[in-house]
Amino acid sequence: MHDDDFTTGVADGLRLAKRIYYGNDRSVVAPKPVTPMEKASRSLYPTSPMVYAVIYNPAIVDNPDMPSYQPHVHGKCDPPALIPLQMNGISFEVECCLDTAFVTMSGSWRVHCVMGNENCSCRVAVPMGEEGSILGAEVEVARKSYTIQLAARDENENAEEENVVAKAEDGGLLKPHIFTLTIPQVDGGSNLSIKVRWSQKVIYKDGEFILSVPCSFPEYVTPASKKLPKKEKIHISVNCGLTNEVVCNTSSHPLKERKREPGKLDMLYDAQVLTWTSTDFVFTYHASITNPFGSVLLKSPSTTSIDQRDMFFLYLSAVPDEKRKVFRKEVVFVVDISESMKGNTIEVTKNALIAALPKLDENDSFGIMAFNDQTHLYSSTLELATHESIRKATEWIDTNFIASGGTNMSTALDQALEMFSGNRTSLPMVFFVTDGAVENDRQICKVMQKQVKNKGSEPFPRIHTFGIGSFCNHYFLRMLAMLSKGYYNASYDAESVETRMQMWFSKASSSILTNIVIDGLDDMEIYPSTIPDLCQNKPLILSGRYTGDFPEKLEAKGILADMSNFTIDIKVQHTKDIPLEKVLARRQIGSYTTQAWFSQDKELEEKVAKISLETSTVSEYTQMILLKTESRDKPSKSGKKKGKKETDQGPKTEKLKVLHHFGLGFGNIVATYENVPPGFGPQAPTQTEMLARVAGNCCGDVFGKCCCMCCIQACSKINNQCSVVLTQICGALTCSTCFE
Repeated sequence: MHDDDFTTGVADGLRLAKRIYYGNDRSVVAPKPVTPMEKASRSLYPTSPMVYAVIYNPAIVDNPDMPSYQPHVHGKCDPPALIPLQMNGISFEVECCLDTAFVTMSGSWRVHCVMGNENCSCRVAVPMGEEGSILGAEVEVARKSYTIQLAARDENENAEEENVVAKAEDGGLLKPHIFTLTIPQVDGGSNLSIKVRWSQKVIYKDGEFILSVPCSFPEYVTPASKKLPKKEKIHISVNCGLTNEVVCNTSSHPLKERKREPGKLDMLYDAQVLTWTSTDFVFTYHASITNPFGSVLLKSPSTTSIDQRDMFFLYLSAVPDEKRKVFRKEVVFVVDISESMKGNTIEVTKNALIAALPKLDENDSFGIMAFNDQTHLYSSTLELATHESIRKATEWIDTNFIASGGTNMSTALDQALEMFSGNRTSLPMVFFVTDGAVENDRQICKVMQKQVKNKGSEPFPRIHTFGIGSFCNHYFLRMLAMLSKGYYNASYDAESVETRMQMWFSKASSSILTNIVIDGLDDMEIYPSTIPDLCQNKPLILSGRYTGDFPEKLEAKGILADMSNFTIDIKVQHTKDIPLEKVLARRQIGSYTTQAWFSQDKELEEKVAKISLETSTVSEYTQMILLKTESRDKPSKSGKKKGKKETDQGPKTEKLKVLHHFGLGFGNIVATYENVPPGFGPQAPTQTEMLARVAGNCCGDVFGKCCCMCCIQACSKINNQCSVVLTQICGALTCSTCFE
């Protein structure tokens, strides 16, 4: 189910829900009709945990407790209508550890809109917070339970097993932050008990930590009956890993303090309500620290861990200070304007770039380069960021940012690196934005790696990378940023491009300490493997593994904006009550996957898969499967209890299907060459992929000999009429071969 299908299905479901009759109970809130403006603004995406009845046949929609006369409905719903189910109860358990929050949502919903003698599928949709990553899900309904579980990816699966892989609507990510799962054959009137676990990032801004959990429920999920108690609960515990006092700044819900210790805080919200909460749970807090501050936590692994090396988590931050100097910058913006960027994507990218230019200091200098098949320069040399030059640059962007042509990254990057003056008092930066993937991405990284080594002690330009959509190779962008001590960020849909790009630029352009060296970590495995700059109002976080004894004292050294040397002592302490293995899992998997892609190391891929399975953290080398467990202890038709032999069989568990892949993927070169607009999740096959599929085995030899990038480019240039003719010819060849 694609984005438009989902919003269309919810809009149809809200209209279809009007058929349900509740008698004289006036407490029921009838769903409001969906206006075209609401649909255009995509307000129908869930802003809280939701469950929808998937309706193909509208004739089954009715109150299971109070059947009523309903006019017959002809036809089917395509795409299926999605009727939001009424919610009986909800609770959240939130554990904030360092910069990561682990959230467990438990809730109960009722299929209130389907006849008692009918059944339907139910689609669970759970929006997760910032950089959310699913950890697990369990659903219980009528003597059956469903769970999702990570499993090793089997590359030798035969074609029949590949056909049972779930469709997008069966489970996966509707959006990067919205997890979905479809439960089949749920009877009308049944209750579903659902538990979903995920991890998300705790944002640090202006000296305080910010946690936001999506729980803004629409009014129409309130149960019909006034008599049913409505209870919502939020339990939050904070462990910042320090001995300093943790102070709650603000909270969207009235919290009661349960426990307070040095570095820890435990609070609870528990209330009976008339209607469910309509605001997200936002909790801000801070720990009293000196300026600047550095700390490192150590922990030993569990006896069952596959990696028996000790773990460390290093935290370096600077309290907000308006007087603190930021480095003078030389900035080159390198932006992809290939044809795939056309439409809203190029417009929001332009807006983000135009908004970033005035934030440069007048002493900073900048350049702008747009690239597709060719490169287009605003100026052959960098210009000072004066009001006049920014005005001219804005006009140039409006005129020249027209999406067309292909994607040539290497030429653009090479030209950008040649534009810097080599002034040691300024920090050179490249802000690189793309939505595509290229076949020579590893070669680009190797060239950059070589150039960094040749620079020696001279400052190499920080290459800050930003990926748009799921067709670009995000691991290539991660590696490019890591090699140059830059920052990587991404957006998977046009709606969040502008906001995330501005956050990315704001962070990367506020360096206050560069060339950071931490004595004592030389022989340890660090994520990331190069130490980026410390930015204003943003902490620098390093983590890793080590063997042997950890130094009793660490010292961080760097260069300030006035070119003076800076040194700070870092406190070292041990911890037992912070699950460091879970906090570090996503960083470790991301770092290993980037290295495995770059080096094409199969052993490293296997190591990623093992860590993924151990920590329940998704990766590129594991897959999510849906399991069904059904009780065999069913009452006999005579009503008599079964004997011991009949009831001791135990529950039966079976694998239903492999869910859609949760990873980022390694880019789509074919989609890039065909200039397919960026998207997220399962996409319709491109023209070239369709031709390859239709050709089948009879053309295998031909495609095997000419499946180079030139051939792909040639196929991408053909028009629709030509592609139809070629498809028909290939189909005819396939049929003739099968006949022979």
